[in-house]
Order: sequence, then structure tokens, then C-alpha cells
Amino acid sequence: MKYQLGNNQGILGYLFMSPILVFYAIFLLIPTVFSLYLSFTEWGGFDLAEVKWVGLENFKELFSTSSNFLYPILSNTFLFAFGTVIISFICALAVAYFITRLRFEGFWRTLYFLPSVTTVVAIGNIWMHVYNPTNGILNSILNKIGIANVNFLNDQDLALGSIIIVGGWLGIGSSMLILSAGLKAISDDYYEAATLEGAGLWRLFLSVTLPLLRPSIMFVLITSFIGGLQSFTLTMVMTKGSGGPGDSTNVVGLEMYNRAFSFGDWGLASSMAFVLFICILIVTFIQLKFFKQGGVESY
Repeated sequence: MKYQLGNNQGILGYLFMSPILVFYAIFLLIPTVFSLYLSFTEWGGFDLAEVKWVGLENFKELFSTSSNFLYPILSNTFLFAFGTVIISFICALAVAYFITRLRFEGFWRTLYFLPSVTTVVAIGNIWMHVYNPTNGILNSILNKIGIANVNFLNDQDLALGSIIIVGGWLGIGSSMLILSAGLKAISDDYYEAATLEGAGLWRLFLSVTLPLLRPSIMFVLITSFIGGLQSFTLTMVMTKGSGGPGDSTNVVGLEMYNRAFSFGDWGLASSMAFVLFICILIVTFIQLKFFKQGGVESY
């Protein structure tokens, strides 16, 4: 009787899970497998009867000396990911550290989190006005200190950096929320014990806060870096889909979109997606190996 009851509960559990499993299969698993298959084919994106098997030709084209995939597209993608992670993490850690010590902490946390729930399209358009070469806010400030107008988004040396700043700023809110939750979970007993041993503020931060915050830091860095590698919308909006000037701001996500929907080369676009997937796996593995569970260091 107990066995039958347990068996029925198991079936009931699978029934409750089935909508999620079906959703996962239709919108994630099947497209992923199909994309992997397409990476070995040549297809224009319309008639499945026109799919032509080409083997490794798409990958050979990506890594050929005449291709711009490795440089600048893939290198831009990693630069964007590194840049946005560094900016968002440092700023988020500083903000989280200080607002946990302020009154009305919930208000400040909500205020800093608001940009993260705003659509990337809206954020991109706002920053395009900030960077406007003739009447943008940033150029107005520069003019007041005697610097001529700068065309941030149309200068090959400045365009990618300008977008990285926006991406980093956009990631502060969500990272801050996770880090502040981690900070709140650290018991005051650790700080009191370290203070009795003569640790100052800086030593408390290095030897108590950072080690105990390591799980939160690991989560933030890994997810932020993956998000940076997958970035598409911000560059799409701020360069109007061109990835320009030249290829100076072109990233893998944008190139995949253009290859598939503008040039009808779904096979090459899918091979780019597969290469990006492998890069994400490698980077995630390295980060997981680097971060190990740690405790309070000696001071």
C-alpha cells in the first residue's frame, strides 16, 4: 500500500513538472540541438528541403585567416565581457558595502536596482542621447571645461569603451543586490572577533568580508561574464545594428543576428553560436576551479 502511494506521488510529481519540461524541450532543448545541426550545414533560413550538409566548412571559414571572427569580433566580445564585469563588480561591491551601513537601506537598494529592471533598449537610447556629439549631456560638460565635442559612438578608438561603460553601469543593480544579501548574511561575531585581535577596517574587509562573501562573488562574476559574452541588445541599439564604426563594436551575438537575418547564412551563424557556447563552458570551468570555498583568513 505504501509502495503504491509513493509510486502515485512520483507520477503526480512528474505531471506537475510536465509543463515546464515541455516548455524546456520546445524552447530550449530542440532549438539548441537544431542549431548544432545547422552549424554543419548551409541553409538560407526558409525551406528545410534546401538544407545542405557541408561538414566542418563553416568552422573552417570562421577560423580562416581571411575571417574577421577571431579578430575583432570574438576579441571584442571578450573585451566587452571583461570590461562590463570589472566595472559592475567593483561598483556593485562598493555600493553594497556602504548601503548596508546606511539608514533606509531598502530605499537605496531599490534605487540602485531600478536600471536593471529597465529594458536594455530604453537604456541604450538614453545613453545615445548622453553621448550625442552635438547636444549630449557628456559633451556639454566637456565643453564647459574647454574640451571640444567628442563623437563617442563614431570613433573607432572610443566606441567599444563607451558601450562597455553603459553595460557595466547596467549590471551594477543586480550584482549589488546579490552582494548586499551576501553581506547581510555575514555574522557580526566574525567582525567582533577580528576587531578584538586588532584588525582595522581594511584588514576586516580583506580577511573577513571578502572570504565570507566568496560564494556571492563567484556567482556574480560567473553569471555577469556569461551575460557579457552573450550580449547583443545593447550593441544592437547603440550602433543601430552595424557593430560600427567598422567592426570596432561588433560582438558575436550581433554578428550571429546579422549573418542569419540579414545575409541568410544560418549555418555560419549557428557555428558562431556553437563556438561561443564552447567559450562560455571553458570560461565557466576556469572560474569554478579558481573559486574554492574559503573561510576567514588569518590577520
